[in-house]
Amino acid sequence: MHASRNLAFAGLLLGMAMAQLDGLIVTAALPSIGADLHARTGLVAVTAAGLLTLTVATPLHGRLGDLYGRRVSFAGSVLVFAAASAWCAAAPGVGSLIAARALQGLGGSGLVVTAMSALGELFDRDELLRRQGWQTAVFAAATLGGPPLGGVLAAGPGWRWIFLVNLPLCVPALLLGLRGLPAKPRRDRELFDVPGSVLLAVAGTAVVALGTVDALARSPLWTPVLAGVAAAAGFLFVRRQRRTPSPLISPKVFADAVLARAVVVNGLAGAALYGTFTYVALVAALRTDAAGTGLLLVAMTAGQLALSASFAALARRHPEMTAWGRLGCLLGTAGLAAVAVAAALGGRPWLLAPGLGAIGAAFAVCTSAYTVLGQTRADRALMGVTLGSLAFARQAGGLAGAAVFGWLALAATGGLGAAGLTVVFGAAAAVMLVAWLAAPRVTSSEAVSSSP
Repeated sequence: MHASRNLAFAGLLLGMAMAQLDGLIVTAALPSIGADLHARTGLVAVTAAGLLTLTVATPLHGRLGDLYGRRVSFAGSVLVFAAASAWCAAAPGVGSLIAARALQGLGGSGLVVTAMSALGELFDRDELLRRQGWQTAVFAAATLGGPPLGGVLAAGPGWRWIFLVNLPLCVPALLLGLRGLPAKPRRDRELFDVPGSVLLAVAGTAVVALGTVDALARSPLWTPVLAGVAAAAGFLFVRRQRRTPSPLISPKVFADAVLARAVVVNGLAGAALYGTFTYVALVAALRTDAAGTGLLLVAMTAGQLALSASFAALARRHPEMTAWGRLGCLLGTAGLAAVAVAAALGGRPWLLAPGLGAIGAAFAVCTSAYTVLGQTRADRALMGVTLGSLAFARQAGGLAGAAVFGWLALAATGGLGAAGLTVVFGAAAAVMLVAWLAAPRVTSSEAVSSSP
C-alpha cells in the first residue's frame, strides 16, 4: 500500500509540474509564435483561452473526481492534456492554436485539482506537510525554469517544441497514476449537473473576459454587459445548486463555517494578490529600466520560494492551518500597502523590494495553508468539490480583481501612472485586510468558527 501511494504521489507531482510549467513556458515564446504564424492580433487570446478553461473547469473536475474516482479523472486529464499539446504543436494558424490552448487548459485544470484532491485522500495532515517539500520543489522548478526554457526552445528548435516536450512526460504520469491511484467503488448513481456546468461556464467566461482583455474591461458598453452576465449567471447557478439533487458544488461544503470562510478568503486573497500581478511591473518601471525591473521582480519570487520552502518544516511544529492563513493575509496586507506607498513616492526600490517580497510570501502561505486545510477538513465524498471550490475562488477572484482595480485606477486618476497605481495597490491592501478579518479561527480539528 505504501509503495502504491508513492507511485501515485510521483504521478501526481509530474502532472502538477506539467500544468504549472505550461503557462510560464508559453508566455516566453509568444513573440516567436506571433512571428511564425504572422499573427499581429490574437496572441492575447492564446493565453486567455487556456486561462478561461483552466478557471471554469476547475470545479467541474473536482465533481467528476468525486463521482468517478481520482484514477479515472487523472487519466482523462492526462490524455486530454497530451492530445491538446500535440494539437498545439501542429497548429497551422493562430485560430487553431487558440482552440488547442483552450483544450489544454481543460486538461491542465484536471491535473491540478485531481492532484490536490487525491493527496487529501491518500495522506493525513502530518504526511501532507512532510511531502510539502516535494511540491515546493516542483513549484520552484516550474517558476524559475519555465520562462528561460520557453525562450531557449523558441530560439532553438522552435516554439512548437514547448508543446512537444509534454508528450514524453505524459506517458509516465499516466502509467504512475493508473498504477498508484485507487479506483472509486460506485456506491451510487448520481448524475453530473450539466445545466449547472453551463451556467458556471457562462459566468466564468464573463469574468475571464473582463480580467484578461483590457478593451472589454475598460469599455463603457461591454464592462457593464459582461458584469451583468456574470452576476445573472452566478445567481442562477447558486439557485440551481440549492435545488438540484446532484449539485456541481454541494451546499454541504459551505455547511462547515471554516471551509465556507476559507473559500471566501481565497476569493478575496486571489483578487488582491493575483489581481495586482499585472500591475507590479508598472510600479517597478516608474524608477528603473527593464533590467532593474526584472531584478525587483525577483524579490517577489524570492519571498514566494522562501516561504514555500520553510512552510513544510514550520507547519509540522505549528500545524494550525487557520493561523497560517491569517498570517498570509497579514503579509499580503503589509506588502500591498508598501507597494502602494512606493508607487506614491515614484517607485522607490528600498520600499518596493520588501513589499514585493511580502506579497510573494503571502502567495505561498495562503495557497499552502488553505489547500492543506481543505484536504484535511473536507468530507471525503466531497474532497474534489471542496478543493475545486477553493481553487476556483482564487482564480476567479484574481481575474475579477485585475479588471476592477484597473477600472478604479482609470476612474480615479485617468490612467496607470504613479497616482493610478497607488489607487490599485491601496485598494488591494484594503481587500486583503478584509480577507484577514473574514479568515476563520479554529482551536481544534472539530471547532467551527462563527466569528473572526
